[in-house]
Amino acid sequence: QVQLVELGGGLVQAGGSLRLSCAASGRTFSSDVMSWFRQAPGKEREFVAAISWSGGRTYYADSVKGRFTISRDNAETTVYLQMNSLKPEDTAVYYCAAAPQAFGYSEARRYDYWGQGTQVTVSS
Repeated sequence: QVQLVELGGGLVQAGGSLRLSCAASGRTFSSDVMSWFRQAPGKEREFVAAISWSGGRTYYADSVKGRFTISRDNAETTVYLQMNSLKPEDTAVYYCAAAPQAFGYSEARRYDYWGQGTQVTVSS
């Protein structure tokens, strides 16, 4: 089992920044990829960004490239999502997720473990 706890959501004005964190505990060695997904009201959950523990390779959705940065702290088994130049359309519940490998990293069904989610609201 892997436990994931997200922190850092909140309310911010358009153009502002927020940093989310996801602390992983338990059998973290079983998960090579950590990702962020988001889900807005009435919409499906969508991939945002991913990072591998082993090689540090990163992946981003086109909608956030150049604005969001995913990073990791291997010592603390924590993954971060730095979100800059936020837009109202970034408003959603953001979820941290863990998967055993990078194959299919953008597909929610590939992920075995999920956090409880944290709300991000961007006002215009």
